[in-house]
Amino acid sequence: MNKEQLKGNWKQVKGKAKEKWGKLTDDELEQLSGDRDQLVGKIQERYGIAKEEAEKQVDDL
Repeated sequence: MNKEQLKGNWKQVKGKAKEKWGKLTDDELEQLSGDRDQLVGKIQERYGIAKEEAEKQVDDL
């Protein structure tokens, strides 16, 4: 999912993100506001995975 799609569909994506990455809080997702790079970084931080893997997971949403 590219940056524009992510921002445009953030409310829907946020629900999917909560299901997929349960360690992310509602507040954290609100702060991200559809920013793909920040989402990737937060997933890396919470799950201890490589940037490439986090990007792949976001792209697969």
